[in-house]
Amino acid sequence: MNTRVSATHDALELIASLKAQHGDVIFHQSGGCCDGSAPMMFPRSDFPLGGSDVKLGEIGGVSFYMSKSQFAYWEHTHLTIDVVKGNGGMFSLERPSGLRFLTRSRLYSDEEFAALPPVEAVD
Repeated sequence: MNTRVSATHDALELIASLKAQHGDVIFHQSGGCCDGSAPMMFPRSDFPLGGSDVKLGEIGGVSFYMSKSQFAYWEHTHLTIDVVKGNGGMFSLERPSGLRFLTRSRLYSDEEFAALPPVEAVD
C-alpha cells in the first residue's frame, strides 16, 4: 500500500528515543517560517491541531501532520523523514540530540498517486 510519509531507519531510532523520553508526541511539517520547512516533533499536548491541518499518516507510531495549504503543494510527493547532524527546529524535541529531522521528497508516479488513500482532516 502506498503511503504519503515514511521514515529512514535512523529517523525511526530517533523517534523511538524521543517517544521514550517525552511520551505522546506528534510531527508537524513546518511551513517555512523561522526554521525553514522542516518536520518538527512536539509533545502532543503542546501543539494544537485544527481544521487547517491534515494527517498524512504515521511514522514510528507518531502521527504526521501539515497544514492544508501546504499540503496543496506537497500532495504529489512522497515524504521520507530522515535525520542528519545539526540543530533541529527551535522548538522541536530533537534539538538537544545533535541531530535534526529532515524531509526528503520524490514525486509519485501516476500509478502510485492514483492508489493513495485520502488524507485525514483534523476536526
